[in-house]
Amino acid sequence: MTEENNVADTSFRSGYVAIVGRPNVGKSTLLNHLIGQKISITSRKAQTTRHRIHGIYTDEHSQFVFVDTPGFQTKHLNALNRGMNRVVTSSLRDVQVVMYVLEALRFDERDQEVLKLLPDNIPVLLIINKIDEVEDKGQLFSFAERVAKEFKFAEIVPVSAKKSIRLEELKQSLRRFLPESEMIYAADDITDRTEKFLAAEMLREKVFRFTGDELPYSVSVIIEQFKMEGKLRRISAAILVDKEVHKAMLIGSKGEKLKEIATQARLDMEKLFDGKVFLEVFVKVRSGWADDARVLRTLGYE
Repeated sequence: MTEENNVADTSFRSGYVAIVGRPNVGKSTLLNHLIGQKISITSRKAQTTRHRIHGIYTDEHSQFVFVDTPGFQTKHLNALNRGMNRVVTSSLRDVQVVMYVLEALRFDERDQEVLKLLPDNIPVLLIINKIDEVEDKGQLFSFAERVAKEFKFAEIVPVSAKKSIRLEELKQSLRRFLPESEMIYAADDITDRTEKFLAAEMLREKVFRFTGDELPYSVSVIIEQFKMEGKLRRISAAILVDKEVHKAMLIGSKGEKLKEIATQARLDMEKLFDGKVFLEVFVKVRSGWADDARVLRTLGYE
C-alpha cells in the first residue's frame, strides 16, 4: 500500500465492480453478503444466475455498484447459455474494477477459460472464496502464488462470503481502485432491479432448492401479474418447464411440493419487500424455450 493510500482518504468514491467466475464459486453469495441483503439467488445447482444484477452498497465515503454475472459457460449447449456468456463479456466493458472469484484450492480449465476474458487495462482482484472450508490455511498461500502466475492481479484477497470473513477488508481494497465521483444511485438503493424481477428470482431459487437434481436447470419464471393493493403485493407467477413430467415433479403429490415452493418464495419476498405478499403460482409446459431466441427475448434474457 502506498503512503498516499495509507493516509485517511475522505474523498467520496464510487464505481462499478464486476464479479466474474465459473459457475458455483459463490459469486451471488458474495454479492448478497457485501451489500447485506439477499438480491441475487443462490443454489447448489450450477448456472443459477442468468441475468446481470447490480447490487449497491453505500457508506459514508463510497458507493460500490457490484455487477453480479452468470457463471461463464464452457459448454455452449443452447441459446440460453450463449446469451449468458454475452452478459458476462458485456459486463466487463464499463466497470472500474473486476473481482475474479475462485473457490479455494480449486483452479481448473473452466477457471482458465474465464481468465482469458479478463481485461488487461483495468484492475482485477483475485478473490479466493470459501477459505472457511480449508483446514490448512498454509495451502492458501501456495495456491494464490500458483494462480498469480497466470495473470497480473492488482491484489489478492482471501475471503469467505458465506461466513462474512474479510469482507470489510475486501471493500477497503476495492475502494482504492474506484475513482473520486458522486453517487451513481440513491444512498438507500440496494439494486437496480424491479420488485417484479426480484419476485421471479425468489421463486426460481425455491424451484431449484426443492427439486434438487430432479429438474434440468432450464426452468424459468414469468410474473404474469404484479399489483399493489394498498400495502399488499398481489403476484401471479408461472413456472415454465420443458415437459409434462417436469410439471408433475414440481407439483408433487396432492400439490404439496408446489405449495411448499410457493410458501417459501412468499416468505422471502415479504422479507425483502418488507410487506405482505399474496402469491399465486402455476406450472406451464413450454417445450424448447431455452433454445428459442424469441422466447428468451420475451423472458428478458440478453
